[in-house]
Amino acid sequence: MGTTYHITVVHGEQAIDGPAIQALVDKRLQQINQQMSTYIADSELMQFNRLPAGQWQQVSPELFHVLLQSMEISWLTGGAFDVTVGPLVNAWGFGNSGHEDRVPSQSQIDSLLADAGFQNIELNIGSIEISKKTDLQIDLSAIAKGYGVDQLADLLLEQGYSHFMVEVGGELRLNGLNPKGQPWRIAIEQPDGSYGQAYKAIAISDKAVATSGDYRNYFEKDGQRYSHTISPITGKPIAHNLASVTVIADEAAQADGLATAINVMGPEAGLALAQQQGLAIYLLVKTDKGFEAKYSDAFRPYLQ
Repeated sequence: MGTTYHITVVHGEQAIDGPAIQALVDKRLQQINQQMSTYIADSELMQFNRLPAGQWQQVSPELFHVLLQSMEISWLTGGAFDVTVGPLVNAWGFGNSGHEDRVPSQSQIDSLLADAGFQNIELNIGSIEISKKTDLQIDLSAIAKGYGVDQLADLLLEQGYSHFMVEVGGELRLNGLNPKGQPWRIAIEQPDGSYGQAYKAIAISDKAVATSGDYRNYFEKDGQRYSHTISPITGKPIAHNLASVTVIADEAAQADGLATAINVMGPEAGLALAQQQGLAIYLLVKTDKGFEAKYSDAFRPYLQ
């Protein structure tokens, strides 16, 4: 996944075999990588990306499940979340091969948009097979980390632990209580380059948290700032004033995907969707004087 993970387990009366749990965690993450990574040439996903349009490939239930989740979020957000946007991310120099300040031509953007689109992915639930109508490429980096968090949380629950925090690449799952016997306290980072500086802290248990923002990964060229978040609709970096969005949900995969989608949609459309769907979201919007916080009704209880 190109990132790190961190797990805190509160054991109470129960002893913890750290090396044994670490081995189980690493094995599970390796399985997920082999299914969904774009960093591994022979992963299930990369095999599918090389498959010609119109052919079908049987995949693992786990990969199929994440693709189903992805499609649900895509439909819910009107295409603001789209796992086929990867080639456009690469075209703007934000891909797996390393960062490069690059502004593609409009004709190149149009060509890549012609093949992209989540509507061009076909899923056969009966046979657990997937296909594509165009020569599209799938990149699950905006949801697979969250799925990994969920899988590790399930693993810990299966091992008999009920109080823990799991974090993979910034996506979180909190269960039970922290070492002090209180709800976990999670900081929402200040999106101005002040690394580690908290803007707001929230108290949370038995939920997942994901944050998406453009304040770390961007480049400037000819006086213009280009975000790493590419809109699947325009094929270009987002240009609104939403600095970051934090989403609380039951599952980290859902929170992960929704955070990305709302970051694409912008503050007005994102907040409207959250109010309509009962989503718990917290937005930090850039203003002339700094940042303004906005949040949905469903997020309000976490600020108490």
